[in-house]
Amino acid sequence: MSGEGRSSDPKTGHSARPALRYERAPAEIYAQSFATVQKEARLDRFDAGMAALATRVIHACGMVEIADRLAYSARAYEAGREALLNGAPVFCDCEMVGAGIIRRYLPSENEIIVTLNDERVIPLASEIGNTRSAAAVELWAERLEGAVVAIGNAPTALFHLLELIDQGAPKPAVILGFPVGFVGAAESKAELAARPRSCEFIALRGRRGGSAIASAAVNALAAGLPEISK
Repeated sequence: MSGEGRSSDPKTGHSARPALRYERAPAEIYAQSFATVQKEARLDRFDAGMAALATRVIHACGMVEIADRLAYSARAYEAGREALLNGAPVFCDCEMVGAGIIRRYLPSENEIIVTLNDERVIPLASEIGNTRSAAAVELWAERLEGAVVAIGNAPTALFHLLELIDQGAPKPAVILGFPVGFVGAAESKAELAARPRSCEFIALRGRRGGSAIASAAVNALAAGLPEISK
C-alpha cells in the first residue's frame, strides 16, 4: 500500500494517518446536540422545566420521538427541583443510574443512594418472594419521604415502590419512572401514570427507558441545561 499523501511521524518514522474530521469542543458538541433536539422534537406542550428535562432525556438516548411518550404530573419538575434544593437524597434502583448523575450539578451535595448490592437484599428478596431490585426498595423506607426516586432498570422496583406506598410507606417528592424491557416495563409505568398515589411523577410510556435516561432526568432536575445557558 502506497504511503502517498501521508506525512511521517518524526519520532517513529511511521506514516501518520490524516486526522478524522469531527467536532472536538465539548461546549460546541452540547450546543449542537441540544439545538438538534429542540429543532426536531415536539416540545411545545412542555413548560420550560419539562422542556429542559425532555431535551436532556432525548439527548441521552438519541430518539426525539420519546418526547411524545413522556407522561408527567403538573408539578413534577418543580417538586423534584425543590426537593434537590432542600437537600433530599436521590434513590436509584441500580448503580448505573447513580453513576450517570452529574455530581457537580446537584445543588445541595445531595446523597445518591443505591441499595441493590446491600448484603440484606438477597435474603430479603427470598423472604418477600420478589426480585433483588424490589427487595432493595424496601431499604429506602426510612428516608423515602420527600426524596427523589430514579428508576431506570427494573420494572419490579417501580411496581414494588407503588405497592409499598399503597401499604403506607412515605411518599417521595417525585418518582422518575424509566424502567426498560419487555416484561413489566410498560405496565409498571402505565400503573404509575394512571394511579400516581398523589405523588408527582415523570415516566416514559412503553418498553423504552434505561439508566442513562433516568440519570438524565435527575440531571435536568438538578440543573436544567447549563451547557447552553452560559
